[in-house]
Amino acid sequence: MNATISRRRDGLKNFLLASALGLAFLAGGAHAADPIKGGTLSVATIGEPPTLDPMASTADLVGILTQHIFETLYTFDAKWNVTPLLADTLPKISADGLTYTIPLRQDVTFHDGSKMTSADVVASLQRWTTVASRGKQAAQLITGITATDDHTVTITLKQPYAPLTALLAMNNAAAVVLPKAKIATPLTEFIGTGPYKLKARVPDQYLQLVRFDGYKSRAGEPDGYGGARKQYLDEIRFVPVSNANTRIESAVAGQYEYVDSIAVESAGKLKSSKSEAVVLKPFGWPRLVLNTKQGIMSNVKVRQAVQMALNEEDMLFAAFGDKAYYAVDGAMYPEGYPWHTTQGAQVYNKGDAAGAKKLLEASGSSDRTIRILTSQQYEFHYKMALVAAEYLKQAGFKVDMQVVDWATLTQRRQDPALWDIFITHSPFLPEPALIDFPSKDAPGWWDTPRRNQVLDAFNRATNQDERVKRWADVQQAIFDEVPFIKVGDFNAVAAKSPTLQGVTPAPWPYFWNAWKAAK
Repeated sequence: MNATISRRRDGLKNFLLASALGLAFLAGGAHAADPIKGGTLSVATIGEPPTLDPMASTADLVGILTQHIFETLYTFDAKWNVTPLLADTLPKISADGLTYTIPLRQDVTFHDGSKMTSADVVASLQRWTTVASRGKQAAQLITGITATDDHTVTITLKQPYAPLTALLAMNNAAAVVLPKAKIATPLTEFIGTGPYKLKARVPDQYLQLVRFDGYKSRAGEPDGYGGARKQYLDEIRFVPVSNANTRIESAVAGQYEYVDSIAVESAGKLKSSKSEAVVLKPFGWPRLVLNTKQGIMSNVKVRQAVQMALNEEDMLFAAFGDKAYYAVDGAMYPEGYPWHTTQGAQVYNKGDAAGAKKLLEASGSSDRTIRILTSQQYEFHYKMALVAAEYLKQAGFKVDMQVVDWATLTQRRQDPALWDIFITHSPFLPEPALIDFPSKDAPGWWDTPRRNQVLDAFNRATNQDERVKRWADVQQAIFDEVPFIKVGDFNAVAAKSPTLQGVTPAPWPYFWNAWKAAK
């Protein structure tokens, strides 16, 4: 192994440090009972997915559902290391960092019975670079995607790009591999290589997946999203339950074996119910995304005024109630992550109406109306929006609260004419380049000379110490130009039946390796 490759791989191992961060929730681990094959698993989700095309959306819901149908070349193991999935091994990287050679597994079959070859992978990656926001991000540096032979793909770059392999591992805006003959935009046939295949989709009722008998699992044991993917269940049904109160009541009643996204203040109801709480700590960070492309938020002084006006501590308290479930923290990554820095964070959590008014007056903008796009399907989003609205009004803004279902929000945010702020969240990710905001094509459309300079320097750096230093420059630019506003850190709660085994808490819950024990 050459020194450059060794440094890169050591860098990946060093920056993840997931076991020290309390992220060992992905570990496969031993189970108390032998798995039972068969049965149907019912999962309550936060709503109807806007699409089943995992390249076309960064929505967590889309990633949760489609990761059972489609697979990527790489994924993440229990410690958030990048690990092979459809690729046979990690890529071989040239000494100059410009060539990635990816050997493919030769035992992979699509749901339509065809065998996966490099032609499918090349066509899929080419679609990814034109359809997916993460793919468009990578496309700016990719000079070629070619098939070396039937089972080898080569990606060439114009400059070193440290995040590439991690981007290829993500499950939303995902570089999934599709059969070349079925590739279309928009996607009309949902055929992948995953352990479960699509049988039926009845909008607003359920998404039905059934075991794919032609699936070839990787050898070994389960290891986070990596390792073996075992198919114990006959069927998985994802049922949209958009009302947060309905989800908690269904968990209490044991109506579903797994219920996603439970409001934290309702977690106590599970103590004497037919379900048990599943807590991810720390899970991630909610944020307000600002429309830098069009409208009132395209003025950086107005964005700075919004940042100055907000009291994030009050927003977090309204959303989560109990400090056991949140932390007031403006840094993009919390303490314990190698990416943690306080650079620029002195403007966080100010709640300064007078200061915000001065910035607003200095902006020269005559517009005062902010359209906040949010959804009650993630109840904590809505509660944060209500508090944010009051602080913005104190600073002289008018607020137009637009409350829609989550699928509508993910569609509407694609049009810069329709909103000024929307609220979202994501788990803490091992590679900052995996966050939506580095892409100029992600809603928010942050694209400035400062942004391009700091992100380019960060992505070019291959030495981990240099990358950490460059990340501090990125965070400073975020606080200065305000493409989004981090609210804080939070833990997430889900619920599961005691009979559901083989499921460990994960940011995007997955149900291969799961089974239902006898009652």
